[in-house]
Amino acid sequence: MTNPCQNTATAKIITDRIRDLSHRKTQAEIASEAGFANANMMTFLKNGKNKVPLDRVPSLAKALEVDPAYLMRLALDQSVGATAAKAITDIFGTPATENERGWLDELRDASDNTDPRLTARSRAALRGIFNK
Repeated sequence: MTNPCQNTATAKIITDRIRDLSHRKTQAEIASEAGFANANMMTFLKNGKNKVPLDRVPSLAKALEVDPAYLMRLALDQSVGATAAKAITDIFGTPATENERGWLDELRDASDNTDPRLTARSRAALRGIFNK
């Protein structure tokens, strides 16, 4: 049987977070916190046998202790071709994490909410911060 989501970033983050949290909670506890009746669902998600159900992203993110917008973005990427996921990203774009929202808030404050264009100069300055 094939696992269509086996090598996705979503499967990797779930695997990594379960490992990182293993000293505090079991995979079964994470599954329960996320609202999954069957603890094996976590194994299916880690192995890429199942996609993350979009309606479970908030509770799964909380159980895995990750930013829900980040997990939603990964889950939407995993659901490429899914009509609802495509509609969400077409309308709202990709979800912004709490850290990204902090950058956006600072940009708005620094620009006095003037909706500045991203120019070559501002792009270069921003990329310089990240040594790109």
